[in-house]
This record gives sequence, C-alpha cells and structure tokens, in this order.
Amino acid sequence: MNFVDTHCHLTDEKFSDDLTEVYHRAENSGVIKIINFGATLDDSFRVVEFAKKFSGMFAGVGIHPEEIENFVENNSAEKIFNLAKENNVSAIGEIGLDYHWEKDSEKRILQQKIFIEQLDIARQLNLPVCVHEREAHGDALKILKNHAHGLRGVLHCFSGSLEIAREVWKMGWLIGIDGPVTFKNSAKLPEIVKAAPREMILLETDAPYLAPTPHRGKRNEPSYLVDIAKKISEIRGESLEEIAEYTTKNAEILYSLK
Repeated sequence: MNFVDTHCHLTDEKFSDDLTEVYHRAENSGVIKIINFGATLDDSFRVVEFAKKFSGMFAGVGIHPEEIENFVENNSAEKIFNLAKENNVSAIGEIGLDYHWEKDSEKRILQQKIFIEQLDIARQLNLPVCVHEREAHGDALKILKNHAHGLRGVLHCFSGSLEIAREVWKMGWLIGIDGPVTFKNSAKLPEIVKAAPREMILLETDAPYLAPTPHRGKRNEPSYLVDIAKKISEIRGESLEEIAEYTTKNAEILYSLK
C-alpha cells in the first residue's frame, strides 16, 4: 500500500535533528510522497530546497494568514509568484483565513485581501491551492465562491460542519483529514468522513502538529499517516487498501504528482 501525506511542515525546528530518519520512517511505512508546506516567505524558500534534496517530496509555497504582517513590505506576492515556478512546487499554500487569535476587524480584512491575492497567483500559474481556515467558515467560503473560479484545492485540516463540507464538495474542492479524526472528542468529523465522496478526501498529518492517537501529545510525523488512514477505514467500513488507493489517486490528480 502506498500513501501520500498531502500536508506537513518538515522545516519546523522540531525536525532539525533527525529529518532524514523521519523521512525514511515515512518511506518504510508506505508514505511514498510528501507535500511540505511553507508558512512564511523564508519557510517557502526552504520547502523548495527540501524538495530538491528528498525524492518524493514536493513543496507548497505561500504565506499563512497568521504571518502576513510584512506581506507588502517584503514584496511577498512577487516573490511567491516567482518561487512557485520551480519544478518541484505543487501548490500555493498554505494560505487562507484564521480568526481564532485575530479579533481586529481591519486585520481580518487584510487577511482576506492577501488570501485573494495569493489565489490570483495560483490562477496565473495554474496551481492548486491549500487553504487554512480557522473560525472563518463564512468568509472563506464567500471568497472561494467569488475569487476561486477555475481553481481546485483543499480545505486543509477540515474543521467545519457537514453542511459546509457539502458546499466545499459542490465547488469541486476536497477536504483534508488529519489526526483529530482519531481523537475521542472529534465531534462532527467522523460524520463528515463517512459522508464524503471518495474523490473528495485527502490524507494529511500537519506534522509536527496534531499527532493522531496513539501518538497524541508527541511530535507528529508523516509515518503516522497510516494511523489516520486506519481510523478512516474503520469509520467508512472500507479496507485500508481501498483508502490508500483512492486517497493516493486524489492527491496525485490534485497536485499533479509524478
């Protein structure tokens, strides 16, 4: 069985001492492809370099909504645009909206503006999009409906309701399923996973964050993707082989992985 971890952050300092070992553990567990996402401008440059060093690793470049403070001053849009032309860049992301910590209305509007600007980069380069959305369901959907015409992508680490998920699927976008699906307090997520069309699911770890049970509380890593897949198999009543086959196919189609 082969799996694709469609979202992680291996440039995080938590991997600074053993990245090669982490990568080989992933390979040995069947995770044959990994998409490593940037959150800042510097981080985006680093994920591109990592993808050059490791076979089966790809990069996503973009500015996370919590990291937009110097977006204009750093000429970030032009730099992301040029960086995204690299051969091993498979997506723009992770980009989006995060209202959990940001309560200031003007700064939320700035997040929206920069989200739209990065969606336009994806459109110009014909790249898929990985969206971070936290406690901003309404605004994120509105922006995608109004500014993402012709684009495809995924709502990473999906945390919305089944109704919102159905709106996402209707647009032809996928949802990313991460470690929280294995948690006892996973709330609505199992219901969403059970209802999801096969072609609308991606597997993600978001490593080093959100380690699945039985690793909860530890540093997450791509090899733990199999634990997420096992839980999805249990929820959907499908074999692990089936989960591996169609989620890998979904990842390869969306991100044009070779």
